[in-house]
Amino acid sequence: MPEVITANRLTDGVVLFQTADGGWSEDFNRAAVHPDAAATKAALALAEADLAANIVVDAYAFAVEIRNGHLVPKAMREAIRATGPTVRRDLGKQAHGLAPHSRPATFGDA
Repeated sequence: MPEVITANRLTDGVVLFQTADGGWSEDFNRAAVHPDAAATKAALALAEADLAANIVVDAYAFAVEIRNGHLVPKAMREAIRATGPTVRRDLGKQAHGLAPHSRPATFGDA
C-alpha cells in the first residue's frame, strides 16, 4: 500500500509532508508517495536525520489511496492533518488552496 511521511515542524507545530527530494512541505499535494515498505523505510530514515537535527518531530508514515483520481489520506486523522480545521472552510490550508483535491465525504462545507 502506498504511504506518505508526515511530521510536525518543531518551531511552530505546523503539519509537514516529506517531499521527493527529502525536504518538507506544508502542501500535501507535494508529498512523495512511497510505493512499498522498502521505500517507506528509506524515507523514514531520512526523516530521522531531521528529527535529530531538531527540524521536525513525530515523523511517521500513513497510507494513502486514489479517490476520484486524486491522492488522499486513507485515515480520517491524516485527512484532517492534510486539510486543516474541520469547522470553517475559510481557515487553514483549505483557505489558502493547499488542501488535497479531494476530501472525505464527512467533511462539511461550514
